[in-house]
Amino acid sequence: MSFNGKYSLILNNIAEEIKNIDSLLISLIDIKETKLQNELINFLTSPSKRIRSVVTILYLKANDITLTQQHYKLLAAVELMHNASLIHDDIIDESKKRRNQETLNSKFGNKMAVISGDYILSKALKYLSELNSAETIAIFADTLSFMCEGETFQYFHKFEIPSLENYIKKTEQKTAKLFQSVLETALIISKISPSMQASEFGKNFGIAFQIRDDIINIKTTKTDINDGIYNAPLIFATNKNDLKSGVEKTYCLLNTYVDKAKNNLDILQDNRYKQLLIELLGLLENE
Repeated sequence: MSFNGKYSLILNNIAEEIKNIDSLLISLIDIKETKLQNELINFLTSPSKRIRSVVTILYLKANDITLTQQHYKLLAAVELMHNASLIHDDIIDESKKRRNQETLNSKFGNKMAVISGDYILSKALKYLSELNSAETIAIFADTLSFMCEGETFQYFHKFEIPSLENYIKKTEQKTAKLFQSVLETALIISKISPSMQASEFGKNFGIAFQIRDDIINIKTTKTDINDGIYNAPLIFATNKNDLKSGVEKTYCLLNTYVDKAKNNLDILQDNRYKQLLIELLGLLENE
């Protein structure tokens, strides 16, 4: 069975929770220009893994935590932040397609796409403000700053092969920090102080997820290399014209972070949702 098929089986266990998040995603999109409103709703509801929400929901349920409307607002805010970053990424990368659909920048131009991304981000901030948690807002302020720092590093070091240390740092900033932050804040909302293991699980899962994505890019479109973004497969390769050895070594790096994330789950009691998290990690390393 394919990754998507196996992932769908995991999603079936939390289908109602994902449905609640999807409803919140579009409920705030009330921009007066109907054409843009329809495009934004279509963008937000187009097929997506909702991976950050899935990981967080499973982790909460593995801790026997019942999700409240506060949790759903948090997860919707994170999905909005992620989607805003995708719109801005498409502008930066001059992308024409996203999720098999024409990008907003391709349809409306860069100026309106920037405004659209900012608009979606403003709605994320509205949900965060409704959580009445200064700590949560502070965490996400730092997270957005981290994400920008990762993008800045990537821009100023195009066509350079980074050290493995810098690659992992960039991966933490661009991708893993958001996984880590949503997990931490979901526990905070639950009146639980996030443990080191919980924080490390979010970070390690996010790093593994991004490494997997970098491998897939190299094995398919190679757009990263064409754009001068040199990730782990090229770091490990002898040269960019012979990436096979680099990909093989990157799989070893991926599996290292998958194993770290699995070890972070040892603090959880054995139950159905912990097993689903382990299965999800297995999908990352077996892709």
